[in-house]
Amino acid sequence: MHTSRLFCLTVLCLTALFPFAACSKKPALADGKQRIEKLDDLPRHSYPMPGKATDIITSQAACDALAPQVEADIEQDLAHFQIDDKTTLKRLKGTLLALSLLRGDDAKTAALIAEIRALADKASEKLTTGLVTEARIAAAAKADPKRNNAAYRRAFLEEFATRVNVLPWAVVEADLKDLKGLFERRSRNLILGLIESEIEPAVAKTHVISADTASELIAMRASVELSLPLKEEVVAVLNKTISSHKTDKPDIWAARALTLSPAEALSRGPVAVGIWDSGVDLAVYADHLALGTDGKPLGIAFDLHSNPAPDLIFPIENKAKLPEMESQIKGLLDLDAAIDSPEAAAVKAKLAVIAPDQVRAYIEEVEMFSNYAHGSHVAGIAVAGNPAAQIVVGRITFDYHAIPEAPTEAQSRKDAAAYQATVDFFKKNHVRTVNMSWGGSLKDDESALEKNGIGKDSAERAKMARKIFEIDKNGLYNALASAPEILFVTAAGNSDNDVAFDEVTPSSFKLPNLLVVGAVDQAGDRTSFTSFGANVAVYADGFEVKSRIPGGDTIPFSGTSMAAPQVTNLAAKLFALNPSLTPVETADLIRRGADKGSDPRIPLITPAKSLELLKTRFERVHIKRIKTPDILPVPHIQSTFHSPTPPSPKMATP
Repeated sequence: MHTSRLFCLTVLCLTALFPFAACSKKPALADGKQRIEKLDDLPRHSYPMPGKATDIITSQAACDALAPQVEADIEQDLAHFQIDDKTTLKRLKGTLLALSLLRGDDAKTAALIAEIRALADKASEKLTTGLVTEARIAAAAKADPKRNNAAYRRAFLEEFATRVNVLPWAVVEADLKDLKGLFERRSRNLILGLIESEIEPAVAKTHVISADTASELIAMRASVELSLPLKEEVVAVLNKTISSHKTDKPDIWAARALTLSPAEALSRGPVAVGIWDSGVDLAVYADHLALGTDGKPLGIAFDLHSNPAPDLIFPIENKAKLPEMESQIKGLLDLDAAIDSPEAAAVKAKLAVIAPDQVRAYIEEVEMFSNYAHGSHVAGIAVAGNPAAQIVVGRITFDYHAIPEAPTEAQSRKDAAAYQATVDFFKKNHVRTVNMSWGGSLKDDESALEKNGIGKDSAERAKMARKIFEIDKNGLYNALASAPEILFVTAAGNSDNDVAFDEVTPSSFKLPNLLVVGAVDQAGDRTSFTSFGANVAVYADGFEVKSRIPGGDTIPFSGTSMAAPQVTNLAAKLFALNPSLTPVETADLIRRGADKGSDPRIPLITPAKSLELLKTRFERVHIKRIKTPDILPVPHIQSTFHSPTPPSPKMATP
């Protein structure tokens, strides 16, 4: 399970990775292009890296040697392949944009910004893409940017403020807060530290980098050279704009909340809810635990190598550091939300002076605590407002290191066996619905191989990764398919991508007992990070959702990880009200109850409507049973709608 990822929002992300994939033969279109049906159809490219990866940031000569190769390959791919996936096109054109910025080609820069805006689905993205760049180019026409003097900086501030002030706040609020947080976290040392932690070790072994790594390095250089010098001005303008708008977007979710009374929830017995995640702090949810015949909480756990583990939450050895780690997480989250808290100020101060050789330890500590807290946070969302919900823990261990362990076929087979063992445990203990706020993809395996310096080039890694990925994917798919009596709910992911095109597991699976969930904000608008596609059945609140973490403190997390348990929560309530519902019936009630509103592509869960559909359906069938007993005999109706309560998890064996 080492290749899987938690789908919480990555708080230290500086630039997106730009994945490219192996070529397979496809029929040519009328214009001679080959259609790309999935990310893996694109060719991979590799580039020699004779020196250090950080040379791309610090050496003009090293950057000049790499840039033409990357640009030529992207232009060739765009010319030879018909790519309909907008996320992939934005990534490719985003790298071309970074190259044109570094080259100082203002005309091409403007054209690429327009092209990327045209590819954007969100109104806010169309308005904010290239905002800093356009202001910088306009300022350069008034004062020499090479001198970086007061006149140039003043001109940029004026140009940036002019552009920001005319934007409709209700549309761009989240994007501008994200931009402020990004600039406040970003520094030259942090970027250099990321490269030294995650890229440099492999370069020292192979002296080759992939196209996605090359694109990342180019984007980092553009940031260091062009954006960071204006950090103070960008933050000042955004601070002023944000502080002048005291009202937040309306919150639609409080009115949609569905809370069951103990009488409603418990009249038909408890509902076992599986939290398949990084573990749960049992003490925090003592009132929501499914117990075995021995009186102990029900759960199954595996370590990083898919060996059985005794702890139902990731064991933190140095618990004395937990308060500090929690403070860092809160500070980073507050920065993202543009909240001026003491924790946010402390994080800003730390990142402002952090040395490159301190970055790895800092990031790994943050990631470790995120993993530690994730499952407990998810569990709180899944059982909220439902006295019948009883947690059954399925602990999976995620790698928090900057360089993850190298994936292998042998490990993937162990992972597949652990998937099946976990699902079998859920089945044995009569779990009705399981939340899965995690996943992985083919590109994750390729990235992990590259970071470990495995494979002579990207093409070789592609073949290796495909074998490893297929074992893991098939194992997980078969495990879920083996439990048609359980409704699995999974997060779509936070990569702003089509989950089917990028082959994300399990959100790319098509199974009758699986619901894939995307994230929207408090107003029901699609978040900037949520993954999407035909596989995403519904959307739920995934923006600054409050829940409890180990120890009991309540903090807000964002991500599709927080959206998925909203749907799990609704499913568990429907099961509580009618235990005889099947997973397919429950998924149908959730889908049909969703409010498609102004954007039919973003169906928002509406618990009250799903509940009304359940009541209407029950009443309709009840009437039919009375009036037409010869057509629908009583035993059939009872087996469908009035079957005895399933065995209580409290009576199950551990």
